[in-house]
Amino acid sequence: MSGGGTDREETLRRFDEAVNMTAGELEEWLGTEESRGAGQTDGSGESVGHASGRRIVDLLRTKKPDLTDDDLAHMRKVVGYVHRHLAQRPEGDVTGTRWRHSLMNWGHDPSK
Repeated sequence: MSGGGTDREETLRRFDEAVNMTAGELEEWLGTEESRGAGQTDGSGESVGHASGRRIVDLLRTKKPDLTDDDLAHMRKVVGYVHRHLAQRPEGDVTGTRWRHSLMNWGHDPSK
């Protein structure tokens, strides 16, 4: 079955639920030391989540009809990451934790 409209709409809906930061909020966050210090690096010095965050900013600024299959695949990856990470929520106040910072790199602020 091809990537029909229903799959596309489901991906967009799930992405909109998972990403609760605006492009501006995410872009500002990605400029912080806390953002750069969270997550695993891919060898380039930038964490995978930080690179994903930059891509998410672009996705949020792209008109929905202009999204490519590759964009939709990244959106599904973001949804999966956010859901897996939320299931690992630590106890107590998460405000200054690497857990929250890593999620924010992926466009989700659990404190919202």
